[in-house]
Amino acid sequence: MSLDQQFEAAAAAVKELTKRPTDGELLELYALFKQATVGDNNTSKPGMLDLKGKAKWDAWNKKKGTLQEVAKQTYIDYANQLLEKYK
Repeated sequence: MSLDQQFEAAAAAVKELTKRPTDGELLELYALFKQATVGDNNTSKPGMLDLKGKAKWDAWNKKKGTLQEVAKQTYIDYANQLLEKYK
């Protein structure tokens, strides 16, 4: 299976979790997914009243400079950890 296929499979599997991961784990997944699919964050930072948007933006922005292929592999590995933890 190619890296892209593994990435798509991991993204689909995470949506099927029966228990909800912590907010921190979900932010990490989000940041890795965005870095893997879009690349570096080039959007403007949300306003200070948008707490959820700001947290997501900050998490993604911390991944800046990570190659998309590396982010995909990291996402796959992290998703597999969550799948084991929350099955």
